[in-house]
Amino acid sequence: MGADVQLASEAGCHLNSGCGFPAPGLNEFDFKPIFTVGGVDFTKPMLLSIICALLVVGFFWAAFAKPKLLPGKLQLVGEIGYDFVKRSIVLETIGKKGEKYVPMLVSMFFFVWIMNIMSIIPFAQFPVMSRIAFPVGLAAIVWITYMTLTFKKHGFVGGMKNLCWPSGIPGWVMFILVPIEFFSNIFVRPFTLAVRAFANMFAGHLLIVVFSVASWYLLSPSIGALYGSVSFVVAVGLTGFELLVQFLQAYIFVMLASSYIAGALEEAH
Repeated sequence: MGADVQLASEAGCHLNSGCGFPAPGLNEFDFKPIFTVGGVDFTKPMLLSIICALLVVGFFWAAFAKPKLLPGKLQLVGEIGYDFVKRSIVLETIGKKGEKYVPMLVSMFFFVWIMNIMSIIPFAQFPVMSRIAFPVGLAAIVWITYMTLTFKKHGFVGGMKNLCWPSGIPGWVMFILVPIEFFSNIFVRPFTLAVRAFANMFAGHLLIVVFSVASWYLLSPSIGALYGSVSFVVAVGLTGFELLVQFLQAYIFVMLASSYIAGALEEAH
């Protein structure tokens, strides 16, 4: 139960009770610290991110710690998940030379996905990626990776050409395209990668909370019960839709990361 739903229920706030609609807002994304260490507040999203990381590491360790030629159920599920990211994202985007990056991208996919799924897990009920620091941190890892690969493979001059000088373009338009490509590939890419994941999880969670609160608020002996029921159905439907969005955002995040790495490894931009 979200904070606004809980407060509304505790106060007995309904359509005909004389209180206004307790509209959810940014307070849904603000948590009191669980504890503080050295002036740093440890909050619920931080705890959930650690749990998600442990779940991903623990699952794959348990699945592949003692691999067998005839896989058991856990190993089979792990292989299916690993092969899904490897074949449908990495090899399709980067090719054979991308195999060395498969472990990183598989870990990133499942880490992002599990952090998103936390929004529908009882007692958690919060998508960790809706806190901007987490997608920014992951986008920074992707940015550092593809920038390092770009300059490692091509050198400084070749790397800058790879980032800023599109091939097959007439020279007379380069004075326009070079600044655009430079700004786009170095600054816009990590920004949009982080904001896309953050905004989708933020908006989805807020919509579900709004209709969940409305379900309680509209619940009354009069016709409000009908409105409340409709709001509840919408909340359930949005939750189901959010499950799809949570998967797609993890998929898109890793697909874009793969495409950036592929661009860094290519000879021509």
